[in-house]
Amino acid sequence: MKSYTITVNGNVYDVTVEENGAVSAPVAPAPRRAAVPAAAPKAAPAPAAGAGNVKIEAGAAGKVFKIESSVGDSVKRGDTLLILEIMKMETPVVATEDGTVASIDVAVGDSVEAGALLATLNN
Repeated sequence: MKSYTITVNGNVYDVTVEENGAVSAPVAPAPRRAAVPAAAPKAAPAPAAGAGNVKIEAGAAGKVFKIESSVGDSVKRGDTLLILEIMKMETPVVATEDGTVASIDVAVGDSVEAGALLATLNN
């Protein structure tokens, strides 16, 4: 017989397995608490809400500091849409082409990863 300790979703189970292949009724031991609390499972990412055909994505991980444009605003290439705080520096995120702001997919204070959808434009 071999004994194993298995953790499933933060619950720790002690399991004993017979090596000879004999069939016996399974015994389910009561779960015991893990010594270290397990991290909460991460929520599945929300689908992108972008309504426009031009996607504006984060170039680096950071935090949304300020939103400079609103849905429906007409913007020119290079106009600031929002400002990210990246490594304690305010970094403008600009329109990549002329168009109309179709969606702003973040809020002030949101943490974003590199490549995250920030806004969309319609050209």
